[in-house]
Amino acid sequence: MKLSFHGAASCVTGSCHLLDVDGFRILVDCGMFQGPDEIFSSNLKPFGFEPDSISAVLLTHAHLDHCGRLPFLVRQGFRGPVVSTAPTRYLAEIVLWDSAHLQEERTAENSGPKKNGRKGRSSGSGGRKKHGSFYSVADVLDAMSLFTRTAEYEVPVNLAPGIDATFYNAGHILGSASIQITVSRPGKRTRILFSGDLGPKTHPLLAPASPPDDSDYVVMETTYGDRLHRSFESSKDELLGVLVDTYRRGGQVLVPTFALERAQDLLFFFREWRDGGKLPGKEPFFLDSPMAISVTHIYERFPELLDDRLKKFFQQGKDPFMFPELQLTRSVLESRSIKESSARSVVLAGSGMVSGGRILYHLGREIENPRSSLVFVGYQAEGTLGRAILEGEKTVRLLGAEKSVKIGLHSINGFSAHADQRDLLAWCKQMGAPEGVFLIHGEKRSLEGFRDKLSEIGWNKIRIPSLHEEVVLSERPTGKARPDPLEGA
Repeated sequence: MKLSFHGAASCVTGSCHLLDVDGFRILVDCGMFQGPDEIFSSNLKPFGFEPDSISAVLLTHAHLDHCGRLPFLVRQGFRGPVVSTAPTRYLAEIVLWDSAHLQEERTAENSGPKKNGRKGRSSGSGGRKKHGSFYSVADVLDAMSLFTRTAEYEVPVNLAPGIDATFYNAGHILGSASIQITVSRPGKRTRILFSGDLGPKTHPLLAPASPPDDSDYVVMETTYGDRLHRSFESSKDELLGVLVDTYRRGGQVLVPTFALERAQDLLFFFREWRDGGKLPGKEPFFLDSPMAISVTHIYERFPELLDDRLKKFFQQGKDPFMFPELQLTRSVLESRSIKESSARSVVLAGSGMVSGGRILYHLGREIENPRSSLVFVGYQAEGTLGRAILEGEKTVRLLGAEKSVKIGLHSINGFSAHADQRDLLAWCKQMGAPEGVFLIHGEKRSLEGFRDKLSEIGWNKIRIPSLHEEVVLSERPTGKARPDPLEGA
């Protein structure tokens, strides 16, 4: 039995891990590399295995860095089943469609006439070189046709004789899962757990992660393995304060919003504050993102997977994400009319890093207005317009014009959907110590920092694999002492 790492190995994105059981080849996630050019270009490189040799793909969740290369895998010859939870299947379709459309638009831009560049940070590209499309909408259609098996939490899915996969709630986003693969043979049983991305213990929308009791090997994410998040409640208080202060000045609050999970968090907060009388007046709120609107409707389809507070809303026939002052703007015409609705309002619009989308239009209108506020509630990657503004650039180029940055700036970092170091350790402590641990999905400092913490709780034989590294796993004899877990390591 062999385990190899073809993404998120000694880096944060591109999750892709291959378990080979005597030729039955299981791919856990097939994510996109994201970040600077040299990382993004890795998406166009060979996978490190033959796509048509893969027997099945298991998806932990629908974020692009976990499912974004799936259409490319299909284009290269994969034809097996894709297994995921039902919410992951619905969300992945939205995410992959959006990704394909953006790639096709980028390809069209590259094939158009070249224009003379002008000095200044450009909206849309964030300063990154443009790349050609590596899959299309047609490839997404082909990929979605392979989602033929649906998993429920804690119910084993048989993949092949003697090979089962069990999905456990990971508490990260709707439908997210940790996946334990169990390989059973006469006198042997070996369990390999892939954590996927894990959510915080106090997730605003979802129940906390619930891992299995025991595993022989654990492949574990370490995105925030070296640090603690800011208090969630203090972050909410700060956001409410920004809204109240901006209303008092007569300005507009612009929130660059990630469509999957962060938008739904914010809508629920706004609903709570509105119902609790914490917001002055009845100012309008706008969810100006067709993708976020679609994702919100998918959350509404699965109330049984939400936190108890949200379940109560549905039990009372109410929607926890909707309230009278909220307007959903799907069309471009509706989006453009927002400026005429009210000087005092809150606008949630993509993209979350101000690298494209409708937020550019709203920001172009308000960026020189000191009464308004721009609120970042998520990570701003290097090279994006959001990062440039956050780091203090005084002038940026927006929609073809040079603009002075006079809008009030706020960065509120306590809303992460990822577990921090404390939460990751708490997840581990719910299980018995495994025989072997592989740390992935983190920068060097988080990988090494979390490795040191794991050793303090008795988790030993820890390895940080490199890209395309392969390890032979020893199988565990039933009822006997465990063998050396990293045979040939």
